[in-house]
Amino acid sequence: MCVVEDRREPWPAHPPRMQALARLPIFLALAGKRALVAGNGAPVAWKAELLAAAGADVAVFAERPCEELRTIAAKASRAAITLQPRAWRNEDFAGAAVAVGGFEDTAEAERFSGAARAAGVPVNVIDRPAYCDFSFGAIVNRSPLVIGISTDGAAPVFGQAIRAKLETMIPRGFARWADAALRWRQAVQSSGLSASGRRRFWQAFAAFALSNPQREPAPADFDALRRRAEDQAAAAEAGSITLVGTGPGDPELLTLRAVRALQSADIILIDDLLGPDILDVARREAKTVKIGKTDKQDEVALMIALAKAGRHVVRLKGAGSPTFGRDEIAACRGVGLAVEVVPGVAAAANRSEAERSTVRRTSNRVKNSARLAPIPETPLRACCGWPAARPVRRGRALRSTSQG
Repeated sequence: MCVVEDRREPWPAHPPRMQALARLPIFLALAGKRALVAGNGAPVAWKAELLAAAGADVAVFAERPCEELRTIAAKASRAAITLQPRAWRNEDFAGAAVAVGGFEDTAEAERFSGAARAAGVPVNVIDRPAYCDFSFGAIVNRSPLVIGISTDGAAPVFGQAIRAKLETMIPRGFARWADAALRWRQAVQSSGLSASGRRRFWQAFAAFALSNPQREPAPADFDALRRRAEDQAAAAEAGSITLVGTGPGDPELLTLRAVRALQSADIILIDDLLGPDILDVARREAKTVKIGKTDKQDEVALMIALAKAGRHVVRLKGAGSPTFGRDEIAACRGVGLAVEVVPGVAAAANRSEAERSTVRRTSNRVKNSARLAPIPETPLRACCGWPAARPVRRGRALRSTSQG
């Protein structure tokens, strides 16, 4: 229970964590599965080669296979590419995981797409979006780290330009670290570390890999990372609190320390005046609660209770919000909790009237927007053991839990 003075309860904040997607990026496991490819020409050959690289056994139906198809069939690097010198038939879809066709004739494209869908096989017809269940995007390959880029067919050249940009930014050595993660995952699961300990291991792993992309992962690295996670376990059981200033409230002006705090948070307490997009960089599993003008003492008590339950609590404060004083920080540290203060970027003192109006409109939009739906997770009271607060004159007991 939480008591507030202004008759507003903390609302679980469940902002849209992602804007609408034109396409859902899904990575298919095709190793050992059958893929059907029909048609002829270089684009068809490229799709067949791509499917084979993903481990699919590819059957290509082409009455007169072109030179590109014959070449990739002879040099398939991972799985087999089998050429069938005939037209495709409806029965060829049986047992296929995916189907890809390349046809100049619209009627043939429609017939192929219809046959695939009738057989329950996801289909792509090259350069014909109306007949596609899925699309291919540009790929950055650091397998098992794979990045797919899609513009929903609007600007394939733009997607390729982005891919070229990412190729220069992502070291090829990341492939070795992604492969190491694949090898070490089972060992981490059986290491005896708690769920939070395993998360700390992977956070340390990611930081180390990013700093050492050209280094060959070694068993000694695994041992060192595991020891670090074990050493942090005892301190982490007591929980921690991070007070984060967001400055003007623009997500792009968050400091790196603020981003790291949000990405490691278990529970995030956020001001009413902050827009939901400030949470775009936060850890998606974190519970987020929007609080109003809660009594300072009650707010500190809430943070202490949540942190003592072993949570990493992040309190986000926007520009103009009251800051925590030494007494509040001392109260948290006085019960043995680690408290970190992350200042925000200072807003410009001479902000223009237009900018101030924009901020006011944004603030009003946030305050007047419909209350956000509760997070469908375990209520804070149940998962954190948050006790009832003491009665306060003129206060009203309000629930601060999310619905299960």
